[in-house]
Amino acid sequence: MADEVKLYRTWSSRFSLRIVWALHIKGIEYEAIFEDLSHKSPQLLQYNPVHKKVPVLVHQGKPICESLVILEYIDETWKKETTPLLPQDPYEKAMARFWAKFVDDKLLPSVTSVFTEKGYEAKKEALVPAVQNLELIEEQLKGKKFFGGESIGYVDLVLGWMAFLLDVFEEVIDLKLFDAHKFPLLSGWMKNFCDAPAIKQHLPPRDRLVTKYQLLHEKYQTTSN
Repeated sequence: MADEVKLYRTWSSRFSLRIVWALHIKGIEYEAIFEDLSHKSPQLLQYNPVHKKVPVLVHQGKPICESLVILEYIDETWKKETTPLLPQDPYEKAMARFWAKFVDDKLLPSVTSVFTEKGYEAKKEALVPAVQNLELIEEQLKGKKFFGGESIGYVDLVLGWMAFLLDVFEEVIDLKLFDAHKFPLLSGWMKNFCDAPAIKQHLPPRDRLVTKYQLLHEKYQTTSN
């Protein structure tokens, strides 16, 4: 129990994957417990009674919920393992938190909206704010390999879903979401991110993702508002 680490996750949750990647970057051994969210385990409900969601990190018997909170907990608890995920400078740290919140509050919902909207015209209309949000993120990569500088950091992990999910969405909805020529910095970042060993070895299988999102997309297209 002294330093026991467990992670309650699912195989494809983009929020859970943030934690998987962080743990591997830090070199922390942990036990992965895969949840079926249609039949949530009593342990998950016990550890996260408020949101009843993954991820949940359990360290020394104590649960920590919500991916952004867990990332900061990991960074604070295992400081000496590797380069910090968050900058040490107070201003830079505040900016990292700002852009992480932007990803979750603005960028992710705008991209998801393109996926969930019904019909080609509605999807194209939803794409406009998504592209505007991508433009804002692109700006943050000027002169940098990763958002964290030369190594993967907090914002990179928060945005990591984009590196492997955008082309899955494009295949499923048959609409171009991301133009590499328009976003050369993001395009380079996506390759660098996915090539990092801690990330590459822990990406969900693409064929399973396509199948999952095809089923989800069909559901969104046929469900009445």
